[in-house]
Amino acid sequence: METRKKTYVADIERGVYDIKDEVKYRYKVQKGLTEEIIRKISARKNEPEWMLNFRLKALEVYNSKPMTDWGPDLSDLDMNDIIHYLEPDSAPMNENWDDVPSYIRDTFDRLGIPEAEKQSLAGVGAQYDSEVVYHSIHKELTEQGVIYTDIETAIKEYEDILKEYFMTLITVNDHKFSALHGAVWSGGSFIYVPKGVKVNMPLQSYFRLNAPEAGQFEHTLIIVDEGADLHFIEGCSAPKYQKNALHAGAVELFVRKGARLRYSTIENWSRNMYNLNTKRALVEEDGVIEWVSGSFGSRISMLYPMSILKGDRARCEFTGVTFASSGQNLDTGCKIVHIGKNTTSTVHSKSISKNGGASFYRGLLRVMPEATGTKATVECESLMLDNISSSDTIPIIDIRNDSVDIGHEAKIGRISDEAIFYLMSRGISEDEAKAMIVRGFVEPISKELPLEYAVELNKLIELELEGTIG
Repeated sequence: METRKKTYVADIERGVYDIKDEVKYRYKVQKGLTEEIIRKISARKNEPEWMLNFRLKALEVYNSKPMTDWGPDLSDLDMNDIIHYLEPDSAPMNENWDDVPSYIRDTFDRLGIPEAEKQSLAGVGAQYDSEVVYHSIHKELTEQGVIYTDIETAIKEYEDILKEYFMTLITVNDHKFSALHGAVWSGGSFIYVPKGVKVNMPLQSYFRLNAPEAGQFEHTLIIVDEGADLHFIEGCSAPKYQKNALHAGAVELFVRKGARLRYSTIENWSRNMYNLNTKRALVEEDGVIEWVSGSFGSRISMLYPMSILKGDRARCEFTGVTFASSGQNLDTGCKIVHIGKNTTSTVHSKSISKNGGASFYRGLLRVMPEATGTKATVECESLMLDNISSSDTIPIIDIRNDSVDIGHEAKIGRISDEAIFYLMSRGISEDEAKAMIVRGFVEPISKELPLEYAVELNKLIELELEGTIG
């Protein structure tokens, strides 16, 4: 007799994602956040004085701002119990995979990063805890003038560019966690694609947080120049610990005239993670920004990628899926601001909740007075797999001129008993029938990803469904 799986589980076994490495480090700061800690981080990185001054100013702003209180409850996040900087026991920025320490290399091997690099990527960055440990880029891209390196290297080799762009889209005054990021940021990627260059294969950065009670604060800065094209993939994961961890990175994207940038994210954090990332794009005339986002894991997520359509005929497409289970509150969405004339935006957001998980779509669509001829569509769909989960949508639409074409649709529902019965009548088990419906629900998202990452997305969905239906 087949053993049936439990109907409800508090957590899931996440396979390779939950394998913990021994915590080995060359250097770490004590828990908490003080001026002394900021100075130690800056000195450790041998930064120019302007960056130290920037960090100290950000710390002042952080200390002056209250904790966010309008979204999920963050009262259990004790910043004095977080290690804000931890250097792994590895030389920074290895260009040869074999030079990365074996225990770190094994982690990324399990996650499939080297294999993905061989098969489908034009360049890879790998960050472990607070530092980038590996970086590579195809020679032909370098010959075309493409720059892909870590932020620390960029500050030294491209200082003028960094001073011009670093934390100008996302400022320390935006909110408490952007100020925190400005004070303690470490690691991340800098990418510049010259005019007219089409990068045919994606670049990827993967962020792995291994240490318990730690924070990760990488900074990604991408400039896609006029007429250029880039697909960038961001992967994130962490093993499960009993105490809270924090991810508060920042992503700044500059899309020039006629350029296109696709930014894909697969986030698979553990259930003890607070994911408080900030992402923002500025799009100029005839430019295109495409967001593809899969958000799994984490205890709490507050993530709302923002697109500023500054130039005429600028376009934005946002496609996202979240999956919330027991003990999770995933508060996600996007923000789009139309400024240029004849700009276009499309939002497709899907959320799934089960076992008492809470999915929350929070979106803003703002059309400025000068943004005549705007066309925008927002679609929010939510699927609940039981009677104890919740799903909410708050789509805010702020229109400040009359020359617009706006559409909005929201759907919240449960799996149809009729659909399950139909599939079972065709010889499919109840569990597989439900899984098929879920996979079909997220298919518009998975089809937008490269094959390897679509497979990973479906694997994550299968993990989340394991033991919850039947």
